Amino acid sequence: MEPIRLSKLMSERGLCSRREADVYIERGWVKVDGVLVSELGSKVLPNCSIELARQAQREQGSRVTILLNKPVGFVSAQAEDGYQSAATLVTAANHYADDRSGVHFSNEHARGLAPAGRLDIDSTGLLVLTQDGRIAKQLIGDDTSVDKEYLVRVHGKLSAEGLKLLNHGLKLDDVALRPARVSWQNQDQLSFILREGKKRQIRRMCELVGLKVVGLKRVRIGGVKLGDLPAGQWRYLAGDEKF
Repeated sequence: MEPIRLSKLMSERGLCSRREADVYIERGWVKVDGVLVSELGSKVLPNCSIELARQAQREQGSRVTILLNKPVGFVSAQAEDGYQSAATLVTAANHYADDRSGVHFSNEHARGLAPAGRLDIDSTGLLVLTQDGRIAKQLIGDDTSVDKEYLVRVHGKLSAEGLKLLNHGLKLDDVALRPARVSWQNQDQLSFILREGKKRQIRRMCELVGLKVVGLKRVRIGGVKLGDLPAGQWRYLAGDEKF
């Protein structure tokens, strides 16, 4: 059994992100098989027992996850090409009035937010911004099993074979896409359910079968729905909600 870097193992087990693991190790908040480990880069056996100190657990418990209905014209991550980051919408003024989480807004909640998945500048809908590395890994890790559902308005004609290819059989950048679930919602709108998120994936998939996307909205991530959250507003992930 080959030793593995402790921070990598902590991330793989969903305890935290690798970056957070390094911080916890440095602070002396990690025990392996009952022994404190405080040296960065330490390697351990894959079947070891890992315990986080209460300080780490408290810090994780204070981190927030925010659900934003991203409008057109905002980028998901860092500001670029003159366009603002969606995170700039996380203000007291844009907090959804019917947020049922019970969490009161603090300026600290708007700091250190990272997008757990992307929506391109022309797309709208559910965007997850989080301070919690565990959430980010769950949603965008290579082995994620969390569904993302989109409503996609299109122009063009789609054959039965084209619809079959959208469900399975297309490649992007010479890499086969995972199976998807694609079906008509009405005469000009498709539902896409994916478990991956390559750059502009849905738009590129549609181009391959002769369709042009004229509107794209993410309405669900796992068990969390966009619901009636207005465009440009946000709310906290409630304690009873799970992706």
